[in-house]
Amino acid sequence: MARYTGPKTRICRIFGEPILGNGKYLTKNSNPPGQHGPNRKRKTLGEYAVQLKEKQKAKYTYGVLERQFRKTFDEANRRKGVTGENLIRLLEARLDNTVYRLGVAPSRPAARQLVAHKHITVNGVVANVPSYQLKPGDVIGLKESSQGNSGLTGAIKGKNPKFNWLDWNETHFEGTFIAYPERESVPENIKEQLIVELYSK
Repeated sequence: MARYTGPKTRICRIFGEPILGNGKYLTKNSNPPGQHGPNRKRKTLGEYAVQLKEKQKAKYTYGVLERQFRKTFDEANRRKGVTGENLIRLLEARLDNTVYRLGVAPSRPAARQLVAHKHITVNGVVANVPSYQLKPGDVIGLKESSQGNSGLTGAIKGKNPKFNWLDWNETHFEGTFIAYPERESVPENIKEQLIVELYSK
């Protein structure tokens, strides 16, 4: 599947946020990319442009392309509750994102690679689909043969305590997806209501 493989800092400069990394270069140059740099006259964004930009930010953040993102939105719209919050919950429940949240991988692209290379199991069965939707109670772990790989185990940082919808067992190299997260628990700066408005046009 196609995915963005260009310079991460360029995307971070578009949105003015470190959505694809630590953003250390944003302190040196936070101007939007493009010819003429800070001297370029930029128009005030209209309503549609603001909504579109928010959708693109969410897609880049979670590493999802348009077709898959639209399917996720449709599923969020079918579920009971607030559509925007459902969308964030479904994106957070992706296998690659959960592997990243558990601290097994340093970034979402790295987590996606671990999943695609069959290092990750779900409920004891190898899963190699990064978009796999987890359900509450699912157990995510390192494949037994991968636990002997010091390169993989040495990179594990462990779960951030603020992610209370996940649990991590350092001894067994496995974590549990306890429940879908509440919107206020997800740190990503995404205005999901703008995305809902965009798709509702």
